[in-house]
Amino acid sequence: MIELEYTLIIEATDEPDYFGFYSPELEGFTGIGHSVEDCIYKAKWGMKEHIRLLKEHGLTPPLRNQNPKIIIQNEQEMLVV
Repeated sequence: MIELEYTLIIEATDEPDYFGFYSPELEGFTGIGHSVEDCIYKAKWGMKEHIRLLKEHGLTPPLRNQNPKIIIQNEQEMLVV
């Protein structure tokens, strides 16, 4: 069972031990890890802390996703316009 409150996207980079992660459902939540497992672990606790900080600042966090997903993909290149 996935023990996350929101969907997590993990992106592999050119470096074999460097991954970025974020949640498209939780604005402002991002992080880095040294493996997929490291990202999931950091995201689990980081999401809880992010929610706590939102509430502490009087902001309403999004509703918890009842069916979160973990998506692992290659890093998306940013388009410069």
